[in-house]
Amino acid sequence: MIKALILVLTGMVAAGLALQAAEARRTTDNKLSPSASTSMKMGGYSITIEYNAPSARGRKVEGGLIPYGKAWRTGADAATTLSTDADLIIDDLRVPKGVYTIYTLANPDGWLLIVNKQTGQWGTEYDAAQDLGRAPLKLTALDTPVEKFQITLKATDAASGVLQMSWGKTEASAPVKLAR
Repeated sequence: MIKALILVLTGMVAAGLALQAAEARRTTDNKLSPSASTSMKMGGYSITIEYNAPSARGRKVEGGLIPYGKAWRTGADAATTLSTDADLIIDDLRVPKGVYTIYTLANPDGWLLIVNKQTGQWGTEYDAAQDLGRAPLKLTALDTPVEKFQITLKATDAASGVLQMSWGKTEASAPVKLAR
């Protein structure tokens, strides 16, 4: 009984944090970096990422708008949020169900996805002490540059999928699966 109550309360807190982040995004939405989201279902569970999608507008993306050697907010404006009602594994990083902020650490030779426990903050307010962990991203060079930043979640079967981020001449991706 107590265990069930704790699970319900945990879910309510996670939902409240997700709503807080979504409200911050709505109130700061702008035409140059509109709000966007992507989601997928795996095994009946929902995984959602909410972010603001900046455009390159002639600016350098890799090593510019996405800085090298520094945590990037993975979008624009409010911090990008990952909400999951299932325990996940992103590449080899275990992510318990809940709400998180995601950042990206890019370098010319490889990128990392950072899953951070702090939520509700502005995108540039990164606290490394709050990191849940980091997962490597597979980089693919794109033939045609992507003007507007895009995050996509795609289920590949009932228990796995892929997270993809595309912008400039780079696609960064990581496998996602339900933790068993």
